[in-house]
Amino acid sequence: MDLSDEPVVGGRERMHFAAQALACGVAYAGADFYFAPPRPAAYDLPAISIAGTGKRIGKTAVGGHTARLLARRWKVVVVAMGRGGPAEPVVMTSSPDVAGLLELSRSGRHAASDYVEDAVFARVPTVGARRCGGGFAATPLTSNVEAAAAVAAGLSPDLVLFEGSGTVLPPVQTRRRILVVGGGQCPERVLGYAGAYRVLVSDLVVLTLADPHLDVRPLRQAIEQVREVPLIAAALRPRPVSDISGRRVAFFTTAPAAAVPGMVEHLTTSYGARVVHASTALADRGRLGAELREVDAEVFLVELKAAAIDMVAEHAERRGVPVVLCDTQVVSLPGEPCLDQALLDLGQEAVAS
Repeated sequence: MDLSDEPVVGGRERMHFAAQALACGVAYAGADFYFAPPRPAAYDLPAISIAGTGKRIGKTAVGGHTARLLARRWKVVVVAMGRGGPAEPVVMTSSPDVAGLLELSRSGRHAASDYVEDAVFARVPTVGARRCGGGFAATPLTSNVEAAAAVAAGLSPDLVLFEGSGTVLPPVQTRRRILVVGGGQCPERVLGYAGAYRVLVSDLVVLTLADPHLDVRPLRQAIEQVREVPLIAAALRPRPVSDISGRRVAFFTTAPAAAVPGMVEHLTTSYGARVVHASTALADRGRLGAELREVDAEVFLVELKAAAIDMVAEHAERRGVPVVLCDTQVVSLPGEPCLDQALLDLGQEAVAS
């Protein structure tokens, strides 16, 4: 119970105290406020959660990378929740190609949902789930993740990866937690109010979009002041799933505009593409439609997000332009600890505990 007030304790300090209390599983209350600690559902299987501090920061990329890596050693199932997830848990055990994704979209389902993206690129069984709302302590108002967790258990996995949504953590108990933070986010955005809670309950922080031109030191220092937690800065690199060398390519992404020059350079130098158009409008349907009407390319290279299938792939099919899906590699920056080893260690700890 907080019985203080200004000038001893202000609002900023109170929110920090609230984060500390909630991370310890204790309620924090005062004269006219009450913060209840999250009560995630019990889960008996080895599990790791992967959550983020916002949208479009590479959380799904880290989740897919983790699933691919750990699937080399264990039988992995991914449970991915989202605001656009299915009303009832949906299992995907195959990795559909573009034609299969178009068929899925035409049936009325969201063919670029996170659980679909994980199935396509990580090539592990996935379960799609839905959530609504999100609180200060990263808890959804409602979700069907608990039901999805039971479905995942029925697939007899060695290890289950639960992906969060936005700033919301999966509402189930997991043995280890990974937090994905966007390198371009300001410290106040990540840690302000009760944001420190996410850092306090995490076992590893992955700082994404941390390209060399971006100074992430203030953000890193702010996180380290909250808690000494392993932190690895990483870059996100586009990885086409098919050959695009020598082709005139239109690239469609949800990445921020500042990241696009580096992505285009990587596609040019590593994959031999001739990128004639780079769009950041994949989640802006109005702007995307205008771009599609004007773009002239031999190949459409598209991330599996937002309007990738129901707009870009549909438009490409009408024009007879081939579509290549684009995965995302997560690469530790020079001088940083090895991300893959850190993820393998967490997997081993989750399975062994």
